[in-house]
Amino acid sequence: MNEKELNLLDKYFRAANYVSACQLYLLDNPLLKEPLRKEHIKKKIVGHWGTVPAQNFIYTHLDRVIKKYNLDMIYVSGPGHGGNFLVANTYLEGSYTEFYPNITEDEEGLKKLFKQFSFPGGISSHAAPENPGSIHEGGELGYSLAHAYGAVFDNPNLIAACVIGDGEAETGPLATSWHSNKFLNPKTDGAVIPILNLNGYKISNPTVFSRMTNKELGSFFYGLGYKPYLVEGDDPKVMHRLMAKTMDNIIMQIKDIWNSARNDNNNKMPRWPMIILRTPKGWTGPKIVDGKRVEGTFRAHQVPISMESEEHLKQLESWLKSYHPEELFDENGRLKEEIRKYLPKGNKRMGATP
Repeated sequence: MNEKELNLLDKYFRAANYVSACQLYLLDNPLLKEPLRKEHIKKKIVGHWGTVPAQNFIYTHLDRVIKKYNLDMIYVSGPGHGGNFLVANTYLEGSYTEFYPNITEDEEGLKKLFKQFSFPGGISSHAAPENPGSIHEGGELGYSLAHAYGAVFDNPNLIAACVIGDGEAETGPLATSWHSNKFLNPKTDGAVIPILNLNGYKISNPTVFSRMTNKELGSFFYGLGYKPYLVEGDDPKVMHRLMAKTMDNIIMQIKDIWNSARNDNNNKMPRWPMIILRTPKGWTGPKIVDGKRVEGTFRAHQVPISMESEEHLKQLESWLKSYHPEELFDENGRLKEEIRKYLPKGNKRMGATP
């Protein structure tokens, strides 16, 4: 991956994080063209942040391989109620506005998008059915992997990327669903890419998987019949390179499995790839609030800054500005064309796939 592509990946990732974070907080001043004031902030802030950045990261890299390999792909979001991530990505790719023309791709549209999130008369805080591209209601906890496998049975060209939170992974239905790979027929079915979003914490406790070493995790998933890939870190630039290389390997493996079964009549049960994505909870968000560590702890699970003081307002402004929205959106508030060119088009977008 060259430097130009790396920078585009990172710009899109920052844009998705910015739009996701702003949905939690903002009523006005969507591009921070003026200093942030109290009246720009929602009075009651409801929603989740902890799992959102990692899911934005995943969506960014799925978009890359969809375009590179001309794939048909859907996204199944298991973790928590981080629906702002899915709204952000479908908005940036354009599919959200096609379904909801009043949410325009400009500054006024951003303002409406931010205000409606988890707001009276607006939209819910989870990956809800009315959101483009959503076939699974995030936050149910337990069913995401079963839904992903169900979606690809008898659907030979479809890939379902299924993101599983490490809290959800502790539920009985999810723990059993890992075995769905035994029922997948590469001749007639599509493929599932399970992605364990290992950020270390459920609502307020460490998770079981987070207490296992990488070697133990690899052995566990290998024993379940998968070929696990570890993508671990907290530096976005380093992580982009690692994730891009991993995704290229995985897509080529899936194509090889399909080709071997469909053209070479190979009836052997394949070892399907999966990803263990180890990133801090609340990645790229506030590091410390009120003297307590937030990023990488359970405190990042829901709203990382409670907005109870003047200092919180300054922290929020600093956090949102760290994504540099002026580099991502044009004067009218539309995602810059250089970034838009990187995204899949038409029905290849995950918010528009039939």
